[in-house]
Amino acid sequence: MDVISLARELGKAIQADERYTKYLAAREANDKDVELQKLIGDFNLGRMQLNQEMSKKEDKDNDKINELNASIRKLYGQIMTNPSMSEFNDAKVEMDRMLDQINNIITQSANGADPATCEAEHQCTGSCASCGGCH
Repeated sequence: MDVISLARELGKAIQADERYTKYLAAREANDKDVELQKLIGDFNLGRMQLNQEMSKKEDKDNDKINELNASIRKLYGQIMTNPSMSEFNDAKVEMDRMLDQINNIITQSANGADPATCEAEHQCTGSCASCGGCH
């Protein structure tokens, strides 16, 4: 079997993994959560309004900027504490962790490590030049 065929098999295995199915279910729940979608829409609108106000070269209204900032922070808090968003974030963390482990094995193998024994978890070497990212 060639490398691309094996990658496709890995893709199938990823999609069969419980972490993937939880991630998809949480993402779908987010999309269907009307309250959450309204909060996200309001948040994005507030950010646009804030950017417009801050971009003004003249007649910047600092009170309005402060008010928009406070509104955005409040909306962000509501979004992040929404049960659908919390579940999605938890599922995404687990999914990202799995993908990082897979990527670490592939990267280490491509650099000559033994695929059967190389570390799945990110190991910090102290050199950011060779880093795949901190966790």
